[in-house]
Amino acid sequence: MKAMMLKSFGGPEVFELHDVAKPVPGTGQVLVRVHASSINPLDYQVRRGDYSDLVPLPAVTGHDVSGVVEEVGPGVTAFAPGDEVWYTPQIFAGPGSYAEYHVADQAIVGKKPASLSHLEAASLSLVGGTAWEALTVRAALKVGESILIHGGAGGVGHVAIQLAKAIGARVFTTVREANVEFARSMGADVVIDYEKQDYVDAINRETDGRGVDVVFDTIGGNTLSRSPDVLAQLGRVVSIVDIAQPQNLIQAWGKNASYHFVFTRQNRGKLDELSTLVERGQLRPHVGAVYSLADLALAHARLETPNNGIQGKVAITVAP
Repeated sequence: MKAMMLKSFGGPEVFELHDVAKPVPGTGQVLVRVHASSINPLDYQVRRGDYSDLVPLPAVTGHDVSGVVEEVGPGVTAFAPGDEVWYTPQIFAGPGSYAEYHVADQAIVGKKPASLSHLEAASLSLVGGTAWEALTVRAALKVGESILIHGGAGGVGHVAIQLAKAIGARVFTTVREANVEFARSMGADVVIDYEKQDYVDAINRETDGRGVDVVFDTIGGNTLSRSPDVLAQLGRVVSIVDIAQPQNLIQAWGKNASYHFVFTRQNRGKLDELSTLVERGQLRPHVGAVYSLADLALAHARLETPNNGIQGKVAITVAP
């Protein structure tokens, strides 16, 4: 089978297309013909070596799969050949999705929502699971609460807006001017152009100084230290960004704030919950660009470029 290999860490040019052995499903596993994958910041972080201690080389990376079950291993009861499925491969636990075939434990695989194409499903599995974990599990966002979502035009952000609206929250989000209308189309109630106004001033003005119940950080920087300035009492901050520099959180004490750090976990339950929202018409990923597996390096290079003009996700066509 064809697979994109990493033999060294570095820039997008380190990807090499190779013929490798087709995997064989073991007990409790399914063999999936990968029709589509996508790119997340995690993918280019892995490629450039941010997690080199966890990724032995050579490696096939990639963290989104949408495809069709071709073969099942002993003990598999949830799936049969021909089933359309989607999932996020176990992160740092084996080969990834940049290949024509992938093997996964049935426990992390879900039935693909019928209304989504493979490109759309592959663009939702990791970001959808991340947003679900952040908003429903860690932040415990409730009907009638308010949330500030940083980076509302990004892969996770545009899904988080839709999820928060499905929960019944009032949604604030920060974006660049070019993405204001896109964020509104995703359902955001108040869209803040962070290049023209300070989000702290905007939130306090819009909430009469009360603040929001939840801040969802997808951008890093000084978001953790500034979040108390926009939090209501007993507010929650959830971050999916690994931030190396220390930050002073003394202001969070006065708000009785709680902080949560999310590295998404794989399971079928989250996928099934997301599928329900998709089929109800409350959630749909936006595919902002599509590349072939052979052009994976170009796709990585574009996603890494600041102000790249991409709204939503970059999807990868793997097999027809």
